[in-house]
Amino acid sequence: MSKVDTRQDTRLSIRTPRARVKGLGATGHGADHFWMQRLTGAANAPLMLALVAIIAAMWGRTYPQAVALVGSPWVAIPLLLAVLSVCLHMRLGMQTIIEDYVHDKGLKIAAVIANTFYAIAVAVACLYAIIRVSLAVPV
Repeated sequence: MSKVDTRQDTRLSIRTPRARVKGLGATGHGADHFWMQRLTGAANAPLMLALVAIIAAMWGRTYPQAVALVGSPWVAIPLLLAVLSVCLHMRLGMQTIIEDYVHDKGLKIAAVIANTFYAIAVAVACLYAIIRVSLAVPV
């Protein structure tokens, strides 16, 4: 029997042997980013249906009635989950676009940081509004 030269496979790959063993991609993050995008995308589908149902339920209601509706835990919790999922999905999607199309390293880092802060600001503002309305309503 002849010994098979395994070094030939490593010459064709740009990945290091350690990266192949750990399953990491070119950026060193593996598939976490990809799967988190898919997970949040899948979570957004039923959460958006719930959001449409909540908006439809508010149709024709007065402001106090709409506030009372959002005050219900059965409405506030899906709204909170939707905000978290959508903001995370938005951040991940924009980060992918920035990493793919912004070629200047300094600008890329600044854009990713700005994207993260923007997503956090949107999420915090929405979460604050939902929590404030839902906690102000007497149960």
